[in-house]
Amino acid sequence: MADREPVDVHFEQAVRGLTWPGPGDPERPVRPGTRLTGSACQDLFDAQAASRHVDFAARWLRARGDGFYTIGSAGHEGNAAVAAALRLTDPALLHYRSGAFYVTRGWQRRGHDPVSDILLGLVAAAAEPIAGGRHKVFGHHELSVIPQTSTIASHLPRSVGLAFALERARKLGLSTPWPADAVVVCSFGDATVNHSTAAGALNAAGWATFQGMPLPLLLVCEDNGLGISVRTPPGWVRAATSGRPGIRYLAADGSDPAAAFDAAAEAVEWVRSKRRPALLHLAAVRLMGHAGSDVETGYRSPAQIGADYARDPLLGTARTLVSAGVATPEDVLGRYEAIRGQVMLAAEDVTARPRLAGAAQVMRPMAVAEPEAVAQAAAASAGPARRAEVFGDRLPEEEGPLTLAQAINRTLLDAGGAEPGLLVFGEDVAVKGGVYGVTRGLRSRLGAARVFDTLLDEQTILGIALGAGLAGLLPVPEIQYLAYLHNAEDQLRGEAATLQFFSQGRYRNPMVVRIAGYGYQKGFGGHFHNDNSIAVLRDIPGLVVATPARPDDAAAMLRTCLAAARVEGRVCAFVEPIALYHTRDLHEPGDGEWLAGYRPGSHVPIGSARCHGETGGDALTIVTFGNGLYLSLRVARRLRSAGLPVRVLDLRWLVPLPMDDVLRHARATGRVLIVDETRRSGGVAEGVMAGLLDAGFDGRVARVCAQDSFVPLGEAANAVLVSESDIESAAHTLASSGDGDG
Repeated sequence: MADREPVDVHFEQAVRGLTWPGPGDPERPVRPGTRLTGSACQDLFDAQAASRHVDFAARWLRARGDGFYTIGSAGHEGNAAVAAALRLTDPALLHYRSGAFYVTRGWQRRGHDPVSDILLGLVAAAAEPIAGGRHKVFGHHELSVIPQTSTIASHLPRSVGLAFALERARKLGLSTPWPADAVVVCSFGDATVNHSTAAGALNAAGWATFQGMPLPLLLVCEDNGLGISVRTPPGWVRAATSGRPGIRYLAADGSDPAAAFDAAAEAVEWVRSKRRPALLHLAAVRLMGHAGSDVETGYRSPAQIGADYARDPLLGTARTLVSAGVATPEDVLGRYEAIRGQVMLAAEDVTARPRLAGAAQVMRPMAVAEPEAVAQAAAASAGPARRAEVFGDRLPEEEGPLTLAQAINRTLLDAGGAEPGLLVFGEDVAVKGGVYGVTRGLRSRLGAARVFDTLLDEQTILGIALGAGLAGLLPVPEIQYLAYLHNAEDQLRGEAATLQFFSQGRYRNPMVVRIAGYGYQKGFGGHFHNDNSIAVLRDIPGLVVATPARPDDAAAMLRTCLAAARVEGRVCAFVEPIALYHTRDLHEPGDGEWLAGYRPGSHVPIGSARCHGETGGDALTIVTFGNGLYLSLRVARRLRSAGLPVRVLDLRWLVPLPMDDVLRHARATGRVLIVDETRRSGGVAEGVMAGLLDAGFDGRVARVCAQDSFVPLGEAANAVLVSESDIESAAHTLASSGDGDG
């Protein structure tokens, strides 16, 4: 490290120029009116210096070709005071400039080496304790630090949800991984305040508190005045956050360790005792640019950069130690250089650590399948007395045939009776029972603490689910319409689906997200109520996507998803065809062929299809799902009457696709017609066709898909959606082409 950073040189020169007033008592406050003692200030300095030297080491590692991450914490080391004011058992969701916080938290656990944790992450070593070399994150299960990715503000809804869930679990008499008086801390930068996700989370926190809900959440905005190269207007963060209803505002200078510690301690005590949120606005300074690749002189003058050195929080802590007589300038520099040596030795060591090798090792955290345990959990139910208490005079299996909506409703009730931590929530789900009545009666049977309405914000709905899953509950949020999910899909992609991957399974956020979707609604149309695209769900690694069409499948599949969430920590999207919710008949009015009885404990393994109408001599396999199953079964009867025997295979699971079942039936007939109600581009049919090709299927394949169009209002919708005539025509064409040998 021959070429030292300018901030490093400035620190040494500035400390040498400090005047020592004589010895002071390290057990006394560093100045009148503060709670920060000299010895505690020394601890802060050590953590800050360790973080600073890790930043230097990151650039050294990158220059050698051994490191992969240079976004540092220099200038934000005031957050060490926040960590010092909290407990080891307070869950933390941290900003990516939280090095000093992480070091302080790590040293609160006897024998822990947080510096090595961070360095292992910088070189993507497989031994890194949280992500295992998959990403550089601040996280550790034993430190209650929950890893976050780099998506700006995406962790804020989860933090609100976790604070809510801790209190909701306590209200329900359920335990969580954290103490009953725990405080959730969430840190972020000043530019993040402007992100819509942050605005929604702050609003949700205030909204909850305004209604008297307990929410033990400490929000920490570390304000360095810059978003990469874009300046935050002076005073904006205070103006944007200090007047929010329900959230107490405190401010402090992060370059003054005593002020930062006192403000943090006051904020923590407020949140812990009042169980209400607070926002600590901590002034910071960004040193050494946004990252190692950032040419800061391209948008800041040398004078501006140099002026910030005086605001260096590490220098502020050194000044405090010297002015309190706790350390001489020579003592400070001696500690500083000793820590440099320790960090560099550790940095040398991590360069030799093995990195991830091969797809199997990389993807291991997603290989969570425990099918036997899931089957056992899915088959379990509450005892007879509890079921009678939940359902009243008549059990669902005694009701007779049910619709799709009724089957989902009864399954949620059954599961809620057996699982005290199951929560059902979303827009209009409680008092009203949902737009389509699917959750009707759940609130009165399971209680208002477990079935509740939320504010109209899908990011918050999913954030509550993310927090509830972390707290050990079993959340079942509802997204009212598939089109509404797109406002919040990053909560599934960037937060839910990544957590097990980036924590090697040490943290999980089990959930089953119910989504009303697809087309074919009559009398209530337009794209926002007839969205037929699920491409955004199908490409999220690890996400399970289920689409039940029939009532008996819906009950069994929902039970499976709930069991997989509980046993494996799965994140499941349960996409329900709105048009089939209340369907009773299939071919003629009154035939009741779309109804089914309720079977307690029924179970459908993830990734298994269901065949309808197999005869053994079929000329064609129709592969479909959702509304396509209803349409295809109607067409299949006409085809059989015309002398063309067909079988209809309901995929049921769109991720993972049941390709073993598809291949077996495809090879039996030699011809496959895929009926896909989603769009031609990015639709489900593409995945099925690719799977057939990959497996070497040499029969004939055709597809019928919706057009690459949004769904318009009224009768015009029929022009872009799949119709029965489309299916019938395609089936005849395919059956008459070639010999069809598979």
